[in-house]
Amino acid sequence: MKLDFDLILQSFPLLLTGAGVTIEITVLSVTFGMLIGMFVGIARLSKNWAVKALAAIYVDCIRGTPLLVQIFIIYFALPLVLGQRIDPFLAAITACSVNSGAYVAEIFRAGIQSIDKGQMEAGRSLGMTWGQTMQYIILPQAFKRIIPPLGNEFIAMLKDSSLVSVIGFEELTRRGQLIIARTYGSFEIWLTVAFIYLVMTLTISRLVAYLERRYKIDDKH
Repeated sequence: MKLDFDLILQSFPLLLTGAGVTIEITVLSVTFGMLIGMFVGIARLSKNWAVKALAAIYVDCIRGTPLLVQIFIIYFALPLVLGQRIDPFLAAITACSVNSGAYVAEIFRAGIQSIDKGQMEAGRSLGMTWGQTMQYIILPQAFKRIIPPLGNEFIAMLKDSSLVSVIGFEELTRRGQLIIARTYGSFEIWLTVAFIYLVMTLTISRLVAYLERRYKIDDKH
């Protein structure tokens, strides 16, 4: 089988535009997911049983159901309750953020629990409140330890964002589908799409490795 390089070159700019949208979805989703995950992760460690139970229900429900189903619920089912259509971009970001938040919550919980309990006691003995100790002592140390799993979550979300193509949102995968529908160049286009995803994930992996080394070096000084 002979590759049609002309088709690849002609389609590459359009696919790169789709890749830019994929990165935008991923960055926004993981950013919001980190905010959600941090608070839910802390809530998972709360001594208040109701707060702890609600956080556990959220994490279990989201992690126990596929992202694709969550996208369908937000884009197709939620408008029936609200009585109005939801913008595909908003639906995509919401679904991916809520999904990411559940996984990030467990990352934060594990990171916080990895910090010696004496750190909290030391902060409280200095007159700091629980919240101040968590903000200024516990979380900065935990964050350094959770960089690798957060990087993995970013990569996972980058790939999973392709699922928003099912609601017609034109990210990288959807752009590939549209080009194939017009040109019938399935092999060339999917090969190019895979290559772009590979470049993006490898770049993120290298960045995460750099940040991990950077923080280790800083700890030694």
